[in-house]
Amino acid sequence: MMRMSKPAIAVIALVAVAVLFGGGGSKYPLANLTVQLAALTVMAALAGSFASGWKALPRTLAVLIVLSLLLPLLQAVPLPPPAWTLLPAREAVEQSHVLTGGTAWMPLSIDPHRTLIAASALLVPLAILVPGWSLRQSDLITLGWAVAALGLVNVGWGTLQVLSNGEQALLYPEIEMPGVLFGTFANRNSTGLFLVACLALALLLPLPTRLARASLFVRLVLGALLIVGVLLTRSRTSSVLALIPVSLYAVRLGHVWWSKPREKERRGRGIAIALSAAALFAVLAAGLAFAAPGRIGDLAARFATDRVDARAYIWDDATYSADKYWPAGSGMGTFDEVFQLDESLENLTQRRAGRAHNDYIEIVIEAGFAGAALVLAWLVFIAWASWYARRAPGRWIAWSGSAILLAIALQSITDYPLRNLAMFAGAAVGLLLLTRFGFERLEATR
Repeated sequence: MMRMSKPAIAVIALVAVAVLFGGGGSKYPLANLTVQLAALTVMAALAGSFASGWKALPRTLAVLIVLSLLLPLLQAVPLPPPAWTLLPAREAVEQSHVLTGGTAWMPLSIDPHRTLIAASALLVPLAILVPGWSLRQSDLITLGWAVAALGLVNVGWGTLQVLSNGEQALLYPEIEMPGVLFGTFANRNSTGLFLVACLALALLLPLPTRLARASLFVRLVLGALLIVGVLLTRSRTSSVLALIPVSLYAVRLGHVWWSKPREKERRGRGIAIALSAAALFAVLAAGLAFAAPGRIGDLAARFATDRVDARAYIWDDATYSADKYWPAGSGMGTFDEVFQLDESLENLTQRRAGRAHNDYIEIVIEAGFAGAALVLAWLVFIAWASWYARRAPGRWIAWSGSAILLAIALQSITDYPLRNLAMFAGAAVGLLLLTRFGFERLEATR
């Protein structure tokens, strides 16, 4: 087995820092700064790998990366008064300038400082994705397993949180949810989604040669642990999204079964598949019974509840904001300020919304037509890359990345998974696996 290169070790270290320190979101600027400084350090240390990786990027992917970087940066460029005063919903800003003695130059963003902070978050995926294109494929597989290991760390850390009923090991205790698994995240939905991403990697990445004979056993154990972790987050969306990697793994097993020419081998593999499925559910059931049977009942109750979700009221007011600032947007990172002006009195609660709880609506509010078009371009590219990978020798590795990105895209309908640096790093790893193994042939060194 080949030793990992120094660039690979640096990228893995950055992902670990992002997962351990970057799961708190915008409320924890010092922790985010730690991750961003780590990203800058990696880019400086891997200047050669960064340059070669950028040259190797597919042109479409490179264009999407450049456009994603330019969007918040251009929003922070000052404009003369005749330009910015014509933008939608800038009357209040203009009146405040008049009251203070005149109209000055202003950028498109109503709060350029927040927009620049939002732009700085892009350093983390950039420092993973671009140097990653210069790494060996064997190093990328190791990177994927490192992410899966971080998922197990979250399960172990979160188990302490669950068993202590939320009194110990909480890194972000601002939301009181006793007995819920948060791991290294502040949002349990993000925890669950990260564990779903780790599940995709654990089920679909190739195992080291020395573990190949015990492949089914190893994957079942890892899968059961990660699924238990997902369920203990009590996140409904994550619990459903876990079906994506599990279904992909089932399809892969079925494909292996039916591709064998001899009937005896087919029958033997069919029995192995059935036993594996039974073992998976047995291990899962035992883990749940031991860990927290009552808490799993609470998750089931959350699915059965017929009360109206408070997010529906937020979406109602958020769509008004989106229409109000269309087509220019209010600036990346400005949702909280904008929404407090537009939130209707009948929808007020004791808690601040903070986010739109639908990242697509929030991006339209903050970036208008340009943001919507960019998101659509990314979704089309990911879908096309996943389809293109169907003929690649490493398609199952590529599709582990597709599963991660699909889960993120679906959870973005009811949450905001990419608003923390840990999941941003996970998305970069997923995109890296999808494009490298979907667009290239497997290297002979693996």
